[in-house]
Amino acid sequence: MALNLVMLGPPAAGKGTQAKTVARERGIPHISTGDMLREAVQAGTPVGRAAKALMEAGSLVSDDVMIEIVRERLDRPDTRDGFVLDGFPRTVAQATALDGLIRPRAPLIVIEIIVPAEALVARACGRRTCRDCGTITTAANAACPACGGPLVQRRDDCEEVVRERLRVYERDTRPLVDYYRRRPTFQPVDGDQSPDAVGVAIRHAIETALEAPALTGRRT
Repeated sequence: MALNLVMLGPPAAGKGTQAKTVARERGIPHISTGDMLREAVQAGTPVGRAAKALMEAGSLVSDDVMIEIVRERLDRPDTRDGFVLDGFPRTVAQATALDGLIRPRAPLIVIEIIVPAEALVARACGRRTCRDCGTITTAANAACPACGGPLVQRRDDCEEVVRERLRVYERDTRPLVDYYRRRPTFQPVDGDQSPDAVGVAIRHAIETALEAPALTGRRT
């Protein structure tokens, strides 16, 4: 059965790490809108130039731009058996558009990773990004554990920007929880524990959601 999964949670909640793991285990693509935007910025595309200033300030890119990026990605054949969306939707308008984009597919499973605000600030300010391969790691590492490249702090991982991103999340993205909460395929997960423990909780949440009435009736 296809798995169409959305990971919700504030910045530094661990969505990317967990989304990659689920995608690898299930053999479906991990679709990170953040990665796609950063690639556009590096390439200097029109979308990248428009998004750069907003991303560095911790603000959200417009709904129209994000919806179009995701629409194009979901049209590719590798999403036929499902996908893991990381960083989208971030607003109710994006969520409504996503419902339309996947209407012929299996229902969405939505996982919300919950982490206290101060823990998020500490995580984000302590992480570093490899300048060569983009791997995200902790400040305790002297070099990238994946390729040995130099580690840098992204401009949007300083405390001021992180706190602004959390304020934006609470204002614009938190309503998504209300949008999805009543669906039988919505599952909250405690993200304030070790990555391995969070992974176990997410796998359990996915299996619970797959048994929800919205999905069991579609099994063949």
